[in-house]
Amino acid sequence: QVQLVESGGGLVQAGGSLRLSCAASRSTFNANAAGWYRQAPGKQRELVATVTAGGVTKYADSVKDRFTISRDNGKNTVYLQMNSLNIEDTAVYYCNADLWSLGVYYPHYWGQGTQVTVSS
Repeated sequence: QVQLVESGGGLVQAGGSLRLSCAASRSTFNANAAGWYRQAPGKQRELVATVTAGGVTKYADSVKDRFTISRDNGKNTVYLQMNSLNIEDTAVYYCNADLWSLGVYYPHYWGQGTQVTVSS
């Protein structure tokens, strides 16, 4: 079964750092952008950052200069380094990518989400 397996979430104090990982299981990344989204309680899911296979990145204004997205195409893994975390970053973080598996294309595939909680 195709999966995006996320890890690295947890509880951190304001000002701290976390690194999220998202690995494709039984599949490979398409060259299109893979990315991270987040959803806070009572809010819509929003884009955090994306990265293409060629390394072109895009960030939400709220995380620029604090978060860094990267991608290892050989490992079919995308990372999100989050620094200077604040309470407003508390959310469930979801990985999204276009995947290939056994000749089948899975566009905009979502991971299960990982909780990030920032305390004051």
